[in-house]
Order: sequence, then structure tokens, then C-alpha cells
Amino acid sequence: MAITDLKQIAPGVFAWQPGREAAWGLANCGLVVSGGQGLVIDTPYTPALTDDFLAAARAAAGSDIVLDRVAVTHANGDHTWGLQQLPGAEIISTHATLAHQCLEPRPEHLRALIHDSDPDQPLGRYLREHFGRFDFSDVRVLPPTTMFTGRLDLTVGQVPVELHEVGPAHTVGDLIVHLPERRVVFAGDIVFAGDHPSHWAGPLERVSAACERILALDPEWIVPGHGPVMTPIDLRTHATYLDDLAHQAHVMHRQGRTAVEAARTLIEEDRYPGLGLPERLAITLSTEYRHLDQDSTAPDLVELMDHAARIAWDRSSADSVEP
Repeated sequence: MAITDLKQIAPGVFAWQPGREAAWGLANCGLVVSGGQGLVIDTPYTPALTDDFLAAARAAAGSDIVLDRVAVTHANGDHTWGLQQLPGAEIISTHATLAHQCLEPRPEHLRALIHDSDPDQPLGRYLREHFGRFDFSDVRVLPPTTMFTGRLDLTVGQVPVELHEVGPAHTVGDLIVHLPERRVVFAGDIVFAGDHPSHWAGPLERVSAACERILALDPEWIVPGHGPVMTPIDLRTHATYLDDLAHQAHVMHRQGRTAVEAARTLIEEDRYPGLGLPERLAITLSTEYRHLDQDSTAPDLVELMDHAARIAWDRSSADSVEP
């Protein structure tokens, strides 16, 4: 990654956007700088990617600023597995973040899944395609050092920062970072731009409600967890998508269709044209179905990924035989 991946979106506020559409794992991160202080928002997936991000951040912040605080929007590895590259930093998250950290496969488990699964089967091929580019061999998962429930207010130099808990939504422990004087919100994976989201906790009405909370803060810019920076109009469009997806899930659940069948139906109908990674509908709809079924058991994240992989496999096979 190059330093140009770090873009200033308001005075002292920067977004690092390494990703492209239709990709897993390339998450946006943030930097707030003021009065000789800095706040990092999330870290990339691996130590190497994090070193790239931090090189850009330090170049933007100046050599006199120590990056010793990180606000973690949620516990997914693509937002937290680079924390070890900031030794001794204060890591701030919601209390509930720890619950998802226990659910997600650890780096060594994900590495084994990628390299030991059968590449001639849907899951093996999918994992290699989307995660094979990342080196997880030296990742150490760090827990938060400062946790809160509800809201936590900080200052970075002269800039006030509000951390609002909005989970469970994407995961059980989501937070958003609001910079009221800069009119910027870092939304984490409450918001995806350009691709279908993959929501693990839900239900969708809580994800949509979190979007409404962001809009109520009257931001000028919203930095999603993945994809390009958004305007409020963009976020309103995304919230409408979430509401429609929830409605479709409820309808097809009443019809007796499974979550995977519902996902395949929506994909075949091309109900949401222009969004990448449509196979992730199987993950989000499976999450929604757990709530409709009042199923409180912990989700099997690998099984959910397998559902998505099989849809992607079938779509790829169908594309290869079309004249």
C-alpha cells in the first residue's frame, strides 16, 4: 500500500482506504490528529498491512505525535489483527466486543482453513481466493484495555470524539466514532459501500437503526468499514437496502424457504444490482433467520462462510458454461 491511500477528509481527519469492491478483508481505518495527539481508528488485517497504514499515518501526523490510542469499531480480524504493531497503546472498545472475539476463528485457525482445505471444493477455493493474499502467521490477537457500555467521550487535542455503542448489529460489540466538529462518522462495518454486507449478529433492524443513528448525527461524511467514503444520501440508500432485505427475509421465512434458498432467489432476481459479493446474502440472511427462529445459539462462522462459498462456486460454474 502507498501513502496516498491515506486521504484527508476533514481538518486533522484521515481515512485509509486500501480496498476495492468485491473483496474481503481490506478494511478502512482512520486517523484523527490535533494538538500534538492522535487517535487511530481500527487497524488492518495483518502486521504487514498495518505497517503500511502506520507509515502513512505517521507521515500525515508528523514525527512529534505518538500514536498510542486506538478506537476499535468491532472485533473482526480485518479491523483488529494489526493492533500488535502499536505496542503499549490503549485499545478502546465496547465490553461486548470480547464476546465476538471469542467466536471468530483465531489467526492460526483461519490460516489452517485456507491452506488445509480442499481447493477443489467450494470452501477451499473461496478461502484461497479471498483470504489467500494475507499472511496471518505472526498475528497475535490483543484484547481491549479500555471498555465501555453506551457512550464514551474523548478528546484528541482540541477535537472532541464521541464513541457510541450501536451493537449488537454487525457484531455484538459495534461502536461508531463521531467527530461532531468535523462532521465525520467512522461507521465500522455497520456500513458497507459497494458490496453486500456480511452481518454476523443482527437482526437487520438493529443495523438499520444504527444507520439512522448515524444520520441523526448530521455528518457530512461517513467512512464505512469497507468501500468509498459516503454522503448521507448514500447512507440513506444503504439503509433502504437493509430494510428491504429484512422484509424479503421475513416473507421468504414465512414461505418456508431456507436462508440459503432465500439468498439464491434474491440473486437470481438480481434484486440488488450493482452490489458485489452477492453470495454474502447467505450469511446475512442466515443471521436474520436465527432471530426469526428465536435461535440464541452462537453462529458457526465457518458454516456461514461455506454457504456463501457454495453460492459463489455455483455462480462461477454457471458463468463458465454460458456461451
